[in-house]
Amino acid sequence: MDAQGRGQAGDIDPADQWVFDPNTGSYQLRLNPVADDSPHSYGDGGSPGPGRRNPRRSASSPAEPRSERGLDPQGSSRDSGGEDAKVPAQRSGSDGESSHRSGGHGRRKRKAALSGKQKALRWTAGSVGVLLVVGCAGGYYLYEQFNGNINKVDVGIDNAAVTDGPVNILIIGTDARSGKGNTGYGDNGSVGHADTTFLFHVSEDRSNATALSIPRDVITDIPDCPTKQEDGSTKNVPGQQDVRFNTSLGQSERDPGCTWRTVEELTGVKINHFMMADFNAVKELSTAVGGVEVCAAKDIDDPKSHLKLKAGKHTVEGEQALAFVRTRHTVGFGSDLSRIELQQQFLSSMIRKIKSGDTLTDPSKLYKLGNAATKALTVDTGIGSVKKLTDLAQDLKRVNTGNITFATVPVLDNPQDPATVILDEQKAKPLFKMVREDKSLTKNKKKKQEKAGGDKAKPSPPSEVNVSVTNGGGPAGSAQRTAVWLLNEQGVARAENGGNAPKQVAKTRIEYGPELAGEAAALAKMLKLPKSAMKEVAGDGGDGVQLTLGRDFTAPGEPVSAPDKAPDGVQRVNADDKDICAK
Repeated sequence: MDAQGRGQAGDIDPADQWVFDPNTGSYQLRLNPVADDSPHSYGDGGSPGPGRRNPRRSASSPAEPRSERGLDPQGSSRDSGGEDAKVPAQRSGSDGESSHRSGGHGRRKRKAALSGKQKALRWTAGSVGVLLVVGCAGGYYLYEQFNGNINKVDVGIDNAAVTDGPVNILIIGTDARSGKGNTGYGDNGSVGHADTTFLFHVSEDRSNATALSIPRDVITDIPDCPTKQEDGSTKNVPGQQDVRFNTSLGQSERDPGCTWRTVEELTGVKINHFMMADFNAVKELSTAVGGVEVCAAKDIDDPKSHLKLKAGKHTVEGEQALAFVRTRHTVGFGSDLSRIELQQQFLSSMIRKIKSGDTLTDPSKLYKLGNAATKALTVDTGIGSVKKLTDLAQDLKRVNTGNITFATVPVLDNPQDPATVILDEQKAKPLFKMVREDKSLTKNKKKKQEKAGGDKAKPSPPSEVNVSVTNGGGPAGSAQRTAVWLLNEQGVARAENGGNAPKQVAKTRIEYGPELAGEAAALAKMLKLPKSAMKEVAGDGGDGVQLTLGRDFTAPGEPVSAPDKAPDGVQRVNADDKDICAK
């Protein structure tokens, strides 16, 4: 193993640890697991994080408890051996597995029959999952032997590696100029801002994924964020209002947890994990896979990024790959938004290359890819080991490339500052709601849309509607604002603020007596509520219609349900589209 395997350097050739399995038609990796699952402070170990230059922690640092359960390549639970079970060593016949072998040692023993337990403990090359890393790097096949390469940051949120629900991963590409050969790029003194950011959402059923690009120059609010210090203490970095999004990282010693909290506040989407890498990730990963195919619709000659390409398709790697994802002055409008489209093209192509048979059946290429990936990767403690990352990859690998859609958060020119942009709320809000409600941007089979307007009853005139409004989970003050809106803008006869509901509810609902069906239908139409929001209850309806605002409620008149398709004008591209060219 390479000396990067922490304590595993010796005479073992990494390529010798791969054995072809005729039953699966792919290679399987045989090695001893590295029991290293201890947290790093921000900037420790692996490739240095932005703003920090701390040395790698020593191998003697204590390991954190390991209680998570692993999954075999078929998705079943490991046996009761749990974390104490060992993956069989390659060459030794005295590793505790001798009862399953015919003694001795040597490679010929690989053909010995394997027990069910041994098979369940082996990861195969067919168990590859694709993880997106920054706006310029793609999938990773992660091995146990690369555990020591991974850098971790404790952001104060420790989510499980795998969840049964939707998964939201924040992918951050920092512009830190650390690493060999990177000091010549632009601001070589950068502390490492959130230069390229994707919110990668994977659906609950793992059938599709959406990657939302967040422009670095969009004006937003950055909340207060706690950051872990080297001495173990926590420092609270004050928030700021109306600043560039990219200052959520690096500026004022903000760590990736600050970007995490900023994206949650901006989109309303709860994040599970983050992954971060710098310029070296682009160069090393593109080289490890043997280059990434990109396309230019015209000749490109950008003196700032040093990219020179003739019109047509090219395979780029290393410095040229980095130049491609950084260029912007000679494509599109010459803005960061044009560069985002290049990054989406590059990532889509990288994903296709990673998942291709050319990569998955080449053990040497897989080794190089895994080594480069783990060296470039910084993650949260919830996925801070190769085992956890592999579990996550196993879970997410089910997404078909054709069902991954890249989109850019809609923005408008900022009238106060031409160098920045502001959120196009009319388009961005429904887009964020689609992610929150796990609706795909990929054009799959359309589900029958439920019409708003409620029951079959004919809506009554607004002047006959009497309603009591309570807040059961909407924004503070929603009951009062809705009552005023119904009176002043919809012309209802009576709208009473009933205060807070007895308990919170997930969805907004209308309850009414049988004789008030017409009033309820009119109210549902005004509020753009679906039929499922209406519930007929026993009673004489003496108190009128009861409206309870749920956690899905945002504002009166705004649909509570996400649209079934993205708003018109939202830039997006499918990861399986091979004909995208930079214009």
